[in-house]
Amino acid sequence: MREECGVVGIVQFKPESNPVPSALRIYYALYALQHRGQESAGIAVHDGKRPETLKGMGLVPEIFNKEDLVILKGKVGIGHVRYSTSGDSRIENCQPFIVKYKSGSVAIAHNGNLVNGPDLRKKLGSEGHLFVASSDTEVIAHLLVKELLKYGPVEAIRHVMKQLNGSYSLTILIDDTLMAVRDPFGFKPLCLGTIDSGYVVASESVAIDTLNGKLLRDVNPGELVIFRDGEMESHQLFREVNSAHCVFEYVYFARPDSIIDGKLVYKVRERIGERLAKEYPVDADMVSPVPDSGITSAIGYSRESNIDYEESLMKNRYIGRTFILPGQAMRETAVRLKMNTINENIKDKRIILIDDSVVRGTTSRRIIDMIKNAGAREVHARIGSPPIVAPCYLGIDMASRDELIAAHKTIKGVEAVINADSLGYLSIEGLVDSIGIDRDDLCLGCLTGAYPVDIPGEKMCHRRQLKLHEF
Repeated sequence: MREECGVVGIVQFKPESNPVPSALRIYYALYALQHRGQESAGIAVHDGKRPETLKGMGLVPEIFNKEDLVILKGKVGIGHVRYSTSGDSRIENCQPFIVKYKSGSVAIAHNGNLVNGPDLRKKLGSEGHLFVASSDTEVIAHLLVKELLKYGPVEAIRHVMKQLNGSYSLTILIDDTLMAVRDPFGFKPLCLGTIDSGYVVASESVAIDTLNGKLLRDVNPGELVIFRDGEMESHQLFREVNSAHCVFEYVYFARPDSIIDGKLVYKVRERIGERLAKEYPVDADMVSPVPDSGITSAIGYSRESNIDYEESLMKNRYIGRTFILPGQAMRETAVRLKMNTINENIKDKRIILIDDSVVRGTTSRRIIDMIKNAGAREVHARIGSPPIVAPCYLGIDMASRDELIAAHKTIKGVEAVINADSLGYLSIEGLVDSIGIDRDDLCLGCLTGAYPVDIPGEKMCHRRQLKLHEF
């Protein structure tokens, strides 16, 4: 699976009181969100007269340098790190997007995916709107400009939200006013905090921590937050009966030190490990993680089972993620480059290997084979999520249904494919309990095949067939 994207917005109402320009602060925040997207990054600022942007392909420190960031003047700005969930991987799709119109300009950074994005693009195209990219974000920008020609900012955004079906957490600049929007289901995380003389809004609280800020709260599902005239104002535009927070933020995507919808991700992953130990105990010599995403759950499993925690794999943290490299042969080489076995810890041991998920099963097989080739007597795989049986349409770039190994194999079948001596997936109930959020407020579409929103050709959760309440 690929992470989604990360967004940030910063406003300094008294920039003269702090020598660090907004663009540089956005850079630091994006660095903290780098795990959410390693394909491209961008920053847009507004100096009160016009917007300026700097963006490119690659990692945050590869794109930006201090000299360029100092040139980007303005007390307010937004930033974005990206993986493509819709739209090709090319410079034209780098965000933030800026659209100029007769009354000013709009800049948008987007985390999420629109189910009806292609239909909206086609409709806007028939009305004469021209597109330079292929992502949903540009569609949202054009919709907003269209509505701003008829309404003020709050009503314009309300009318845009009525037309969107899917997931979106947005940071927006309408001229030099910063705004933040979260979809009515709250699929994607978005939180806000204070920094000296201003505010910050970001996908994860770690971005606020990096700026030495103070986390205030999450942006509520369906809420529009506006930062202007030194104040923060809230407009609750819509509210669903239930939320639909993405469970994989807690399993895999978010940094463990982030607080997502009031839950510290580290503690959730510890509880996942503890629950796995209760659901799938096994006699073994050591508990070991697949780094890095399995580490915290392995600690929880070790604590609950009273089996020693010890590392069997060492990660090379100077290589990108395996799926960045094209071609099967390149992926196989990347797995070996990315991790190496600690043979002395492994030899003649019965190992409980903790990982966050199994998607295609190919990487799990290579890792388990590496450990067995290093001398392990047994490898028992324990997975910190239920089987992934359906694709995600709401912002996670994962395999198709045909490629998802659990969609067409039994657990015993997956166990054989990945060459594990035993395999245990966390139950859905165990995952929900570990997160600590009511099941009706979580999106479990990829685990159940039933989705919170209407997706052509897919089942919909019956409890979701309700109209949004508009405030």
